[in-house]
Amino acid sequence: MSGSASAARAIADVTTGTILASVDIMVPPERVFAALSDGAEIARWWGAPGFYTTDKWTTDFRVGGKWRADGTGADGKPFFVEGQFLEISPPWRIVQTWEPGWSPDVKTTIAYQLSAIEGGTHLVLRHSGFDGQAESCEGHAEGWVHVLGWLVAGIVKKPEPATDHSLYFLARLLGPRPTFMQDMTDSERQVMMAHGAYWRGQQEKGKMLIFGPVGGPQGGWGMGILRVDSETELAELQASDPAILGNPGMYYENLPMLRAIYRDL
Repeated sequence: MSGSASAARAIADVTTGTILASVDIMVPPERVFAALSDGAEIARWWGAPGFYTTDKWTTDFRVGGKWRADGTGADGKPFFVEGQFLEISPPWRIVQTWEPGWSPDVKTTIAYQLSAIEGGTHLVLRHSGFDGQAESCEGHAEGWVHVLGWLVAGIVKKPEPATDHSLYFLARLLGPRPTFMQDMTDSERQVMMAHGAYWRGQQEKGKMLIFGPVGGPQGGWGMGILRVDSETELAELQASDPAILGNPGMYYENLPMLRAIYRDL
């Protein structure tokens, strides 16, 4: 992949109470979008020893849905931050509120804007709402430099190699109607874009080997080859799929593979 990444940077405008931060990441926008929307993945990369750790990130990823991060500070004390999703446009934009548990009267807004560049993604973050809070604005700007650095490090991390105990499944994603691929609504199409971003994220982790739509005489369906450690993990991955969460009537049919012979590219 061509191009080179730029270091994360942030500027705090204390007169307007706004932070602007940006970073270039040498992976596609869909991959970055997944890293910013998948709660399990966010918990993996957001934090570092000596700063704080994110122990759990729960999310209802839809406009109006809530999210919450629970973590442990460098002093060993627990903390939480929560908010609500205001705008979601896969794979380009996420807008959400930021409501820290340690300052219950403070409510700011974060907007992630992604754009494609040669070889990757340019991410611009706008954090607004720090009116009259100059010190907090400057502190959060410094914090965002660390967070975007963790994002870059986490997003390019190579998946763990498969163990001898890995299980392989051919998964069929079946739609609510045979003509779903031809006549999906705009809202259904947005959900399916988030579905694609989600499974690209699982590809980076080595869980999804290959996936895509398949045509057929009785209608199309989605196909995926997954490598998991257990059937429980398979069920959890599929239960978190935006296609299952956002399109009533969609479901998975899983077929265990007796042997899996493939070549890493």
